[in-house]
Amino acid sequence: MHKVCSEEALSALLQSSPAVLLLYGGANCGVCQAIKPRLETLASEEFPKLVTAYIDCQEAAGPLCAARGIFSLPVVQLWFDGQRFAEFARVFSIGDVRAALERPYGLMTQK
Repeated sequence: MHKVCSEEALSALLQSSPAVLLLYGGANCGVCQAIKPRLETLASEEFPKLVTAYIDCQEAAGPLCAARGIFSLPVVQLWFDGQRFAEFARVFSIGDVRAALERPYGLMTQK
């Protein structure tokens, strides 16, 4: 999972990758730390072309999170072709993320 700490790095990642999963989390967020490896496994096993990135809102990326309107953790965003497709905040399951990924990812891989 890539670590993103600045708006510039995030913009570059979103422009260069057709499919991105962003996890906004924090070192002191137990749920964030628990779902991070599960999201990595989901991406590597079921969606291998999906780029995953982690943004630590409690560390250096605090200003980035505030600028993006992230005020509660965890938040997962799915981006396709530079556009935000889905967002999950606080209470969600890995199954919710998987279901949201299936159709757009399938269309992307057919290109």
